[in-house]
Amino acid sequence: KNRKEICKYLFQEGVCYAKKDFNLAKHPDIDVPNLQVIKLMQSFKSKEFVRETFAWMHYYWYLTNDGIEFLRTYLNLPSEIVPATLKKQMKPAGRPFAGPGDRPRGPP
Repeated sequence: KNRKEICKYLFQEGVCYAKKDFNLAKHPDIDVPNLQVIKLMQSFKSKEFVRETFAWMHYYWYLTNDGIEFLRTYLNLPSEIVPATLKKQMKPAGRPFAGPGDRPRGPP
């Protein structure tokens, strides 16, 4: 049950983190013990389903393409559903580009 919750979260977000505290009762984002998150990600790292970074007493895991394929089959998801890290971001409307008549370019 907990394994499925962790996998669901990892697939939705595309990334996961955990504080290096094996006695922490619950993970801040997932309702499972922190130790279970760390150990499952350790297993995924050995299978190259995630890439791990460690900084400031926190583990950070990034889902790889192999990991996406594995979680798709494990969670029975269609290929249209992708992690949040692979979704195209909507670009914010910026300033429109003005042509050469906008303002002078230099001394006359």
